[in-house]
This record gives sequence, C-alpha cells and structure tokens, in this order.
Amino acid sequence: MQMSPIIISIKTASAAIALTFLLGLFAARWIVKMKSEKIKMILDGILTLPLVLPPTVMGFLLLIVFGVNRPIGKLLLKFLGVKIVFSWTATVIAAVVISFPLMYRSARSAFEQIDQNLIMAARTLGMSERTIFWKVIMPLALPGVAGGGILAFARGLGEFGATAMIAGNIENKTRTLPLAIYAEVAAGNMKSASYYVIIVLLISFVVVVLTNYFSLKERKYFK
Repeated sequence: MQMSPIIISIKTASAAIALTFLLGLFAARWIVKMKSEKIKMILDGILTLPLVLPPTVMGFLLLIVFGVNRPIGKLLLKFLGVKIVFSWTATVIAAVVISFPLMYRSARSAFEQIDQNLIMAARTLGMSERTIFWKVIMPLALPGVAGGGILAFARGLGEFGATAMIAGNIENKTRTLPLAIYAEVAAGNMKSASYYVIIVLLISFVVVVLTNYFSLKERKYFK
C-alpha cells in the first residue's frame, strides 16, 4: 500500500474545505438576506445542482470550463502558465464543486433558524451588520455550520467521478483514495484496496460521529 493517495486526499480535502467553507458561508448569507423569493429559489437551485447531478456530469462541465482548448483554460495557460486539467489543482476544484452544496445548505439552514428578534435587538443597540454577523449570527449558527463543514470535508475526501474526469488517475499526482481503490481493484490487488477501504471507513465513521455531535448541539441551541 502506497501512502501517496492518503497524502494527496488529505491535502486535497483540506484545501477544498478552506475554500468551500468561506464560499458556503458567503453564499448562504447572501441567499438568506435576499428579498425576492423567486430569485432565491432559482439561485438556490443553481447552487445545489452539483449535489443532485452525477459527479461525472460535473466533471464533464469542469472540462468544458478548464480544458486547454476552452476560453478560460486558454487564458490561464497563456497568461499565467497554469494548466488545470490533470493537475493536483484539478482535484481541489472538483472537491470544492462537489462538496460546496453540503456546506451551503447546512449554513443556510443554520442561519434561517436564528431568531430574528435577536438580530433586530442587536441593530437597535447600534451594532454594524458585520459585527452582528460575527458576534450574534455565527455563534448561534456555529453547530450547523460546523456540521456542514465536516460533511463537506468528507465529501471532498471521497470525491471520485468529477476528479477522475478533470484530474485523471495519475499516480503520485492526482490519485486520491477513491481513485486508488478503483485502480487497485482493477489491477486485482484486493489486499491493497482493502487497506484503503479501511482508512476510508474509519474516516467516514469519525465524520458521522462528529456530525451527530454537532446536530445534537444545534438542536439544544434552538430549543
């Protein structure tokens, strides 16, 4: 069993959750504050789409966006010398896109459960919107937000389809744990595949326990 898939997966999931966490918070707060319910429904559908589409479809769409023969891919390669496809960066992008809806929906749900009277009271005390967000909203929403972050991290760690499409299965470069399991099984190395599966099972179990813990805290917060 090689260690590189484990290291690549942890690096990818860690980088992805840093981006997903911030993007999910921003998107959730933006949607919650939106006045028009029709626009909110449309944007919510777009932001949630990666959750319901097959990962291979999202991988195909990412190839359309970042392929070297596509406008964005060409610009990145020409002006920055960056080639996204079949690189480690591609594994991060795939993980972010696939895990983002979990973070977004968890954060949105947590924000929507906050008592609006508390926010109004903070405004009457002269607190700025930024201060209200960090001093009132985030502490109350923290269990739900943290639970969403854990789920998003696990989803990024276990991403397969979109990663295979845009990043490939390159040993010591883009081969994550799910891709390593697939490669080992395809090669008939069931023992090595079993080791990787055990690692994924252990991580998944820890994720479930932590998610249940934060769900329990969230229920206590809003009783």
